[in-house]
Amino acid sequence: MLLNNVDIAVQIMNTSKLLIFANVWPEPNSSAAGGRMLQLINTFTKHNFVICYACTAAPSAFAVNLSAIGVQTKQVALNDDVVDDLLLQFNATIVLFDRFMTEEQFGWRVAKLLPKALRVLNTEDLHCVRRSRQKAFKTETPWSERLLIENEDTKREIAAIFRCDISLIISKVEMDLLKRLFNVPSTHLYYYPFIANKQTNNKTFSEREGFVSIGNMMHQPNWQSVLTLKDELWPRIKALKPNATIAIYGAYCSEKVTQLNNTKTGFLVKGRAENALEVIQNSRVLLAPLMFGAGLKGKLLEAMACGTPSITTTIGAEGMAENSNDWGGVVTNNWDDFAEAAVALYDNESSWHQAVEKGEKLFNSQFTNFQLLDDLLSMLHNLKDKLENHRLKNFTGAMLMHHRLQSTKFMSKWIAAKNKE
Repeated sequence: MLLNNVDIAVQIMNTSKLLIFANVWPEPNSSAAGGRMLQLINTFTKHNFVICYACTAAPSAFAVNLSAIGVQTKQVALNDDVVDDLLLQFNATIVLFDRFMTEEQFGWRVAKLLPKALRVLNTEDLHCVRRSRQKAFKTETPWSERLLIENEDTKREIAAIFRCDISLIISKVEMDLLKRLFNVPSTHLYYYPFIANKQTNNKTFSEREGFVSIGNMMHQPNWQSVLTLKDELWPRIKALKPNATIAIYGAYCSEKVTQLNNTKTGFLVKGRAENALEVIQNSRVLLAPLMFGAGLKGKLLEAMACGTPSITTTIGAEGMAENSNDWGGVVTNNWDDFAEAAVALYDNESSWHQAVEKGEKLFNSQFTNFQLLDDLLSMLHNLKDKLENHRLKNFTGAMLMHHRLQSTKFMSKWIAAKNKE
């Protein structure tokens, strides 16, 4: 029987510790992944966890100040035995790996030094799905599950999922894929989508102006989306609506992005948005022609929260709406249809309001259940109580831990020894 939230608070108060291994510092204003990580941290903090965030990346000027919310921080190096000291001194009851690459680097150390700690993998999205789709796009090959299975990243990521006690999965599509194609037991997966508040006092149709596109430009799906907008869609939209303008926002806009700015054509590269929600709320229609990707798309969730209709592809809407007719805008992979829908939504107030209503209905039904945050803690606490039996039923994970991590361990130890010379 699951414990209720009061029982959880009583039992873990001042006793539970969460250690997070990550390769990026959380930047909520730069990416949806950063906001999701901060939400996770706040959930554990609410339940009186002592938290340490250990990151392999250099400090970021745009990262949230974790120390200000009571989180310990530590910059750690790969293949460094100093991590062992951190594990022993902090003595976490739960270790969360942010993305499978950190599990590969630090999982064997955790298993060796903290065998009773619950090992949790935060996938954000299935990297193997995104990367195999990207490869298919670059080689102009239709994506298939066979390509996914043959992808090297798939073997790495699925192995990490099996080695962990539980994995947080953001999309129901990915939940089904893991169970159906890779035989991951449902007991080792936990559906944990984006959870957000609906924005209040959203601007009216007449108060909004311009198209908008937004996304972290270090994320390849977002960069390719901008190129598609520039080369394929914007000429079509301008032909239908000559006075149209679009604002391109995104963190980490390199020179190759800013060079796309063209005031004559109304293609305006703005760079980092100080407030993404405000930018989206001021715009009439959001465009997201995503060619590859995985998981859930934060920009599209934010559009729904802001009452902004969006035009996207089937990749963009994946995991968010079971039926494209439920989408708060239009879902299409045809560029002529995409352009026509964008202009129609922009100019037709009645159609615009219908799209807003659909988006609000979808948002409220799928992404506002904050109870999932407390349920996550309840699930982890009960899993911790039956951890030995849970692991006994996961022979595949135990086997992978023995073989794959043995090789990782000795390679890491060899590098660490070389670094000391």
